[in-house]
Amino acid sequence: MAKLSSLSPSTTRRVLVYGPPKTGKTEIVGALSTDFDLLWFDLEAGKDTLFKLPKAQQERINIISIPDTRGWPIAAETMLKVIKGQVCKICEEHGKVNCLACMKLSKPIEEVCLATLPIGTIVVIDSGTQLSNSFIAHITKEQDEMYKMQTDDWGNLAKFIDMFLSYLQQLKCHVILITHETTAELEDGKERVVPVMGSRNSSRNVAKYFDDVVYAQVKNGKHSFGSSTLYQNNITTGSRSGAVLEKLTNPSLLDIMKGNVSVANQASPTPSAIAGNSLNSLKLKLGAPK
Repeated sequence: MAKLSSLSPSTTRRVLVYGPPKTGKTEIVGALSTDFDLLWFDLEAGKDTLFKLPKAQQERINIISIPDTRGWPIAAETMLKVIKGQVCKICEEHGKVNCLACMKLSKPIEEVCLATLPIGTIVVIDSGTQLSNSFIAHITKEQDEMYKMQTDDWGNLAKFIDMFLSYLQQLKCHVILITHETTAELEDGKERVVPVMGSRNSSRNVAKYFDDVVYAQVKNGKHSFGSSTLYQNNITTGSRSGAVLEKLTNPSLLDIMKGNVSVANQASPTPSAIAGNSLNSLKLKLGAPK
């Protein structure tokens, strides 16, 4: 049994960035390419925003496109293999692991192994929303498009999401998940904004798998980001390192990823912000998927 005083903090970060569409999520993550190499899994063809970056930063972003659709839910299959840290050979055309058709024709294939990535690389998954949709499409692939999911289907979806996030939580590399927002009802009937991953009940528990949960929105005509536990009562945010992005003039994820959060927030510290290490979402009770 090891005493906490003899241990060191983790050198890797698991960060969730979420919010409505067009609120700067991709931009704030892409900006990390000033100091890190990014291995970017593009599940929803959203990479065009990254072309705003200088060429030098674009050179540090390796895009792996996963052309996921309702009829071809390949993201579910590929990402479940990738997230386990095993060696995966992903074809450029289909986003499929060990694609026989592409291997036979010697088409471009990217070899990925998250277990052996250097510390200077960040894995980016864009987005959790599309991955959830892919899980749903995979579960209901034998049904027609008008099929309404049943209780067992929601249960299987929750299992897929828990499996994926459990593996993500144990990765020995930096990882950022980008997703959108939904609302979840608390026990007292009040609603809270939470990151999307599956059903509303599943979504309200997603934050517990991450060290930092950042919310993006547009306020006063500009992109705004919040990360402290006390950011807004009706929005799930939090940081185990005490990050307070809402207090920064130019919000950036660099200090979070480099472990410099305490320095970044010294300009206006408050006891509640520094002590706010637990995520708001942990206050919510687990519920059965709806």
